[in-house]
Amino acid sequence: MSKQTAPTHSRIAAFWSRTPVVVRAVVVGFMVFAIAGSIAWTLVLTFIPAPWSVFVMIGVLWVYWRYFSGDWWPASTAEFRKQCFRSTALPAKAWTWSLIAALTAAILLQAILVVTFRIVEFPADAWKLPYDFSAIPLWQVWLLLVLAALVAGVTEEVGFRGYMQVPLEKRYGPATGIAIVSIIFTVAHLNQAWAGGVVIILFVISVIWGVLARVSGSLIPGIISHTATDVVNFSYWWTDIAGAFDKRPISETGLDKHFGVSVTILLFLTALFVFAARKTLATRSL
Repeated sequence: MSKQTAPTHSRIAAFWSRTPVVVRAVVVGFMVFAIAGSIAWTLVLTFIPAPWSVFVMIGVLWVYWRYFSGDWWPASTAEFRKQCFRSTALPAKAWTWSLIAALTAAILLQAILVVTFRIVEFPADAWKLPYDFSAIPLWQVWLLLVLAALVAGVTEEVGFRGYMQVPLEKRYGPATGIAIVSIIFTVAHLNQAWAGGVVIILFVISVIWGVLARVSGSLIPGIISHTATDVVNFSYWWTDIAGAFDKRPISETGLDKHFGVSVTILLFLTALFVFAARKTLATRSL
């Protein structure tokens, strides 16, 4: 290394170390997400036709997982990467309760959407993704749909609930860390046409996944929950591959049985998630 380069690197390192933790966490977390969640995913879809793009992207996710969980060079950052990935060994009971919480969270979001769109009209046109699947077989559509959900589940949980939330938890505490990440997560999705009417829901689900990561000490339950949620979202809410939501607002129909059952399910799932999250933390601490 030249004498001129060394002072430059030192100044950059010194500047970065003086940067507030919240800024560093947001920048690093967003970059970790974008590497595979935006950049690699876009390049693969653009230049590699289906179904080969599926296998290539699975390979990208494998490399992404290995590296950001702490494997490979450089050894100097391995421990930091393991911490941010939440590489925690959980007791069997904690795994059981964390998976119950994860699947409950995925269903809970759907219940929130159903109740929301019984109160206000479902903006079907704004929510439809601008993709034309007519040129490829249905089985390839499902492959791409599930892969898209997996890419989002892995990269957003690693980036937001891992590399962004872990440093914030350590510096500001769990509640503040989860809140900051949820704000950033919500803002990061505002470029989507469907996001405008569900800003609060985006924040709420991010809080739920943030709590899940915190109480379990692992990103895997959140990845499972996030992926399952997006499989439903991509196939039902954002396309009509798995059907379409056609219920009208209660302002038109009145308080009907469907709305009453939906609210009851929503309240039950909320209570179940809180219970499962508390059991996860308790069994993890045994």
